Amino acid sequence: MARGQLTVRAARWSATHPWRAIAMWLVVVVACFALGNVTGTKESDNEGDIGEVTRAEDIVKSGNFDDPDVESVLITPTAGKLDQVRANQVAQVVTERMRALGGVADVAQPIVAPKQDAMILRVTLKDGDAEDRVQPLLDTTAKIQQEHPELRVEQVGGESIGKALEETLGEDFKRAEMFSLPVTLAILLVAFGALIAAAVPLLLALSAVAAAIGLAAAASHFVPAVDAVNSVILLIGMAVGVDYSLFYLRREREERAKGRGHVDAVEIAAATSGHAVVVSGTAVIISMAGLFLARDAVFSSFAVGSILVVAVAVVGSLTVLPAVLAKLGRWVDRPRIPLLWRLTARTGEPRFWPAVLKPALKRPLATLLVSVVALLALASPALGMNLKFPGTEDLPRDTAVMQAYDRLTAAFPSTGTSHQVAVRAPAAQQAAVETELAELVQRTKSDPLFAQDGLEKPRVSQDRTVTVLEVATPYEGGSEQARDSLAKLRNELMPETVGKVPGVEYAVGGFVAADVDYAAHTKAKLPLVIGFVLLLTMIVMMVTFRSVVVALTAIGLNILSAGAAYGVVTAVFQNTWAEGLLDFRSNGAVVSWLPLFLFVVLFGLSMDYHVFVVSRIREAVLRGVPTRQAVAQGITGSAGVVTSAAAVMIGVFAVFATLSTLDMKQLGVGLAVAILIDATIIRAVVLPSAMILLGEANWWAPKWLRGRRARHAAPPAPQEDERELTPVG
Repeated sequence: MARGQLTVRAARWSATHPWRAIAMWLVVVVACFALGNVTGTKESDNEGDIGEVTRAEDIVKSGNFDDPDVESVLITPTAGKLDQVRANQVAQVVTERMRALGGVADVAQPIVAPKQDAMILRVTLKDGDAEDRVQPLLDTTAKIQQEHPELRVEQVGGESIGKALEETLGEDFKRAEMFSLPVTLAILLVAFGALIAAAVPLLLALSAVAAAIGLAAAASHFVPAVDAVNSVILLIGMAVGVDYSLFYLRREREERAKGRGHVDAVEIAAATSGHAVVVSGTAVIISMAGLFLARDAVFSSFAVGSILVVAVAVVGSLTVLPAVLAKLGRWVDRPRIPLLWRLTARTGEPRFWPAVLKPALKRPLATLLVSVVALLALASPALGMNLKFPGTEDLPRDTAVMQAYDRLTAAFPSTGTSHQVAVRAPAAQQAAVETELAELVQRTKSDPLFAQDGLEKPRVSQDRTVTVLEVATPYEGGSEQARDSLAKLRNELMPETVGKVPGVEYAVGGFVAADVDYAAHTKAKLPLVIGFVLLLTMIVMMVTFRSVVVALTAIGLNILSAGAAYGVVTAVFQNTWAEGLLDFRSNGAVVSWLPLFLFVVLFGLSMDYHVFVVSRIREAVLRGVPTRQAVAQGITGSAGVVTSAAAVMIGVFAVFATLSTLDMKQLGVGLAVAILIDATIIRAVVLPSAMILLGEANWWAPKWLRGRRARHAAPPAPQEDERELTPVG
């Protein structure tokens, strides 16, 4: 055993000073969480430089506009036509009561919709905290609605939608916690057959998530955070935190079953599983670091949150976990669940995994070809993958504010999807700019791609150098018609009108522009990030196993599983057949950031299994066992741990597929499918087939790497097989 290893030294100290290690861990977790509460979270207000939409934002910012938040109060009939007299009376009540509120700066005159079926009042808010400003308005609107049930009086706007979305995301986060915890605990109970043994990995994972959320909040002042980062921290933290503890605990448990003392068992677990945890954690962190190369707020925020939670989980598994195991001793296997305990502690030859391995062992070439073809077929739908941002139309419609939004945009199209035309020119050219913008508006009136309802008015900066105009389209932001209207604005209308003004600079922004430009940005950055992850993953695997072939095999297998996951996500979410099953409305696309994020997460997490399984195979090879037999021993010997770890990940990820937002659904399905494929078809079919065919070539390396391996190779450890586990205590 390598007593000089850092993992072993840390484990020995923790095991011999358990109360100190546990106390230090609790202090660190509480301090990290408290730090996040003190500093607060700085939210991102931009996506980085992603094309013309960024130039449009820069032009608008240079105008230094007084751009207060505006809420709309919509008055519509509950049935039939709008009673204009009653609507005006209610509008007067709304105006008087809103103006009396401290957070309101002004209430504009009511405007009647072009079809005479709705009335709108624009309420301008004062600067201040969003919660303090919008809640009194919502309360006032609700009170007026109660007093006038003959009409529908509703409030909708950026602040009210944001508040409703925040509440929805908060409920989602609580639901994810509520469901993921019992699911994880149930899987761990099946894996260990004892309550304390099942609870230890769960508690470590939760503490790692709590600490990482606090650290991520503090880090957001350097790398601003996006809304979904806490969900990502929970998702990744529960997966890796439980897996790392599970690997460690199962090894320590096996050693105690062989008669080792508590401290010795912890040291052996640290030298083997602890080392695998470090390698796996390093692979995940390196993969996540690749997201920084995308140079945008979403990926940078996800990278920070994921790196922090993985790092905390690794540290916890190497420090507090050995202390807890040493302190608990044999009590870790209490109280036992009678039936489950007998299943986990049974002896005898396993049947399931040898049966799964049989085709690979007897006919490796045919098995490899069939399985690879099947995975490629599963990946084929990804060739038609479309990328889009989830828009307002993709938000859940079970909230009152989103139902009001739908009625508002139907009556006043310019309040829905619109393009932001930003123009910057010398002040002397302001009159020419306004003339050309008027010509642009005139040309859109006869074009079905655009909509006018009298609300669109150009805004001009005080120095008369920047002009901003909202050009509406009656179509949803993610629709092809909305994209066509953007293309027409950018490629035809703007060059033929505003573009003729001398010294002018212009750009078209807005949601549709951000959607189109971000998808193009992601596609452009994807090869760079993939190349970075592949290169660094290969280096980690080469250094770990001293083999070029093992590293190349790992990369090839991960590409197969990632491709298959892409195919499943595309087939599920770009079509409508699974809408009822997963409770979503298809927008015919995959979330723009998902392919890149899914790739790096999968490459990192799959190292858990690959390092663990190949390590077992390599141990057997170093003892002189023939390749075919070594593969069989390594995979069957590690199958129980890998299956339990994969089941935990799949269970946690599947919970996210039940959440209400489309991006979290797609992320949950993508990761769950990827891990399922990786832990079954890849590890039990493709990997053994490939390694058997390669034989001794698996361990080929250049001279410098072979020499290093020879100098540092440890004496072969005794082969461990889960069949040796017997009830202890």
